[in-house]
Amino acid sequence: MRLSLATRIFLGYAAVLVTFGAVSLFAVQVMQQNQLEHRLVSQGYLPLVQEMAALETFQVNQGGDLERMLSEQSVETRRALVRLARLYNAALMDQQLGSARTRARDIRTFAPESEQAFLAELESRLGELSRRHGEFAAAADRLFTALESSAPEPPRLTAQGETLQGLSRALATDLRKAKLQVEGRIRDRVDAAEARARRTGAAIIGLSLLATLVGLAATALSARTLRPVKTLMENVSRIGRGDYPDEVGVQGEDDISLLTREVNQMARRLREREAQLRAQQEALLRAEQLAAVGRVTAQVAHEVRNPLSSIGLNVELLDEAVARARFDTPGDAAEARTMLGAITREVDRLAAVTEQYLSMARPQRPGPLQAEDVGTVVDEVLALGRAELAQAGVEVRVALEHGPARALADEQGLKQVLHNLLRNCREAMPSGGMVDIRTRADAEAVEISVQDTGSGMAPEVQARIFEPFFTTRERGTGLGLSVSQQVLQAHGGALLCQSAPGQGTTFTLRLRRA
Repeated sequence: MRLSLATRIFLGYAAVLVTFGAVSLFAVQVMQQNQLEHRLVSQGYLPLVQEMAALETFQVNQGGDLERMLSEQSVETRRALVRLARLYNAALMDQQLGSARTRARDIRTFAPESEQAFLAELESRLGELSRRHGEFAAAADRLFTALESSAPEPPRLTAQGETLQGLSRALATDLRKAKLQVEGRIRDRVDAAEARARRTGAAIIGLSLLATLVGLAATALSARTLRPVKTLMENVSRIGRGDYPDEVGVQGEDDISLLTREVNQMARRLREREAQLRAQQEALLRAEQLAAVGRVTAQVAHEVRNPLSSIGLNVELLDEAVARARFDTPGDAAEARTMLGAITREVDRLAAVTEQYLSMARPQRPGPLQAEDVGTVVDEVLALGRAELAQAGVEVRVALEHGPARALADEQGLKQVLHNLLRNCREAMPSGGMVDIRTRADAEAVEISVQDTGSGMAPEVQARIFEPFFTTRERGTGLGLSVSQQVLQAHGGALLCQSAPGQGTTFTLRLRRA
């Protein structure tokens, strides 16, 4: 089976990674084991040895105190020693034995399986010592009772003292043996850890040498496999300089040959791409020419707006003069006023068209963004436009979110967008209809949706509604939605549209929440 170039290189370096990974895993495993051994000794056995040494010392001191009581001749002094012994000795010994047993149980929670049997035996041994200390404490209590009497019986006192001292020495001996047993266990663990460290060091050195050899072999194999690539690189360099050969001179059926065919195909595609770039360059040149025409159009619109203002003013003056003038017949007066009204309407329409062209030509820069209550803005826009909508047979329903929904916006720019959308809704429903205005706020944005019940839009029309100069109305300029989108984008928001034929249209204004 012929292996591909990528497969051969991958297998070589995979072998290197696996070898070094094995070394790393082995080292980590040994480190974890050493860490467990260190914890077992430092947090387990050493504190336990210290507690058992304290127990042994305490028991030896108890024996010394007992001898002092037996040899004391003063009754008051003997009674004071007995009270101290009853108050402290038994309680402290029980407490320390219980602490040692608890320590042994705690060690079993993190000790390895090999230590469980030893710890179980040690815990059982400490329990036996606790039981024997209880017998010792009971015998000591009887002796203390005899010592507290005013005239103790010497023979009986001597026998009880010898028995109690024997129990004390036996307890101290057993405690010493238990301590020595734990100390021996510590030495065994330390010796085993040292031996394991020596074996681990030798194993890591051997595995590292093996990983190095595997890496060198993989490097040599990769260099041999990639040697034909140099020839291919020279030919690719020729292609980079614009020289597109028909064939690159490397033959065969391996990965290099496949790469050669791809390079040949790339050369063909580059030739085609250059042809496309030349065509796009020509298209870009035409687009620049159209942009220049747009700038000229903006200039013309700007120049036309000033005479239109003068014409409008003169028409108003003429209308006032006509109102004072005398005509031969009332029909002549009505005809003059009708003509003046038509001139006024056309002047207003041309002024609106030139203003839209100028809005499209200049960048949309909103005023200072402030926290605006979108519900208040909607109410103010409807206060101006509701009568016009009602006259066109359009009913408006408003559903504002409970509580103020404040967005970062320029009030005038937002009102301009809403006016444009309401005008579009009115024109989309020439026979009347319904407009629903809703507001919604989340943690990051405030949305205003304007939905009409018009005929909707086909997908191909919806895809172009934000293009400048695109319109489906005879007297439209195709700038209203384009300018509205620019206003929303200048706010850091967005203007979205959802529509389907026969299902109406919904525009959504999305603004940043204040």
